[in-house]
Amino acid sequence: MALRIEKAACILLSVTLAAVAQNFEFPVRHDHAFRDRPGTLRITSDGVAYAETTGGKPSKHRWNWSWTDIQQLYLSEQRLTILTYQDSKWRLGVDREYTFAAAQGRSFSEVYAFLRQRLDQRMVAALADEDVRPLWQVPAKLLGRLWGSEGVLIVGPDRIVYKTAKPGLSRTWRDQDIENLTSSGPFELTITTFERSKFHYGNRRAFNFQLKQPLDEARYNNLWRRLNASRGLRLLAGTPP
Repeated sequence: MALRIEKAACILLSVTLAAVAQNFEFPVRHDHAFRDRPGTLRITSDGVAYAETTGGKPSKHRWNWSWTDIQQLYLSEQRLTILTYQDSKWRLGVDREYTFAAAQGRSFSEVYAFLRQRLDQRMVAALADEDVRPLWQVPAKLLGRLWGSEGVLIVGPDRIVYKTAKPGLSRTWRDQDIENLTSSGPFELTITTFERSKFHYGNRRAFNFQLKQPLDEARYNNLWRRLNASRGLRLLAGTPP
């Protein structure tokens, strides 16, 4: 009898700890047009909620988003942005977004693994996954409209990571987050993703890399086939176009 009670208590404790582990709370500042406001951002199994506080009292600025309410969630170490399906009245119908900055000493990387399991291509992971197991890697420069960033491209079994010291420019792409992979030569690689962009075709964002070492053709071909196979395409024998 005592053994059964002890086992039941262990099971209850495990369930309780699991439930606690699924709740994340961050003190944040919400970006406003004129000044930022403090508040609390909660991330749970049901979605994301925000409550603003002014003078220690709750504010009317309180929102709840289920996972289906989120069109895209951008996550970096210090910033989290939720793009909704709501029209912005002051921006001629542009979809409304909410941006939050983590308080000093906190990082949104704490919730990355949790969100990776909850969101599909709608999540933009603007950070480098430290747990990636490299199959191969190459030093690279990510080209930008004005300035680029230097870092390293790391190819893992099921994801590609671009790691750079510049805040907000690192990326982790699961295979399902990548729409296409192209190359015009051994020192060039373009990764087209499902991240939203106003400057590329079909609202897809393309990341153009200058490689500091030549990319082996066999590695490129294998990666291309893997990404297309992950989308369920039947590939013909031969090299990719």
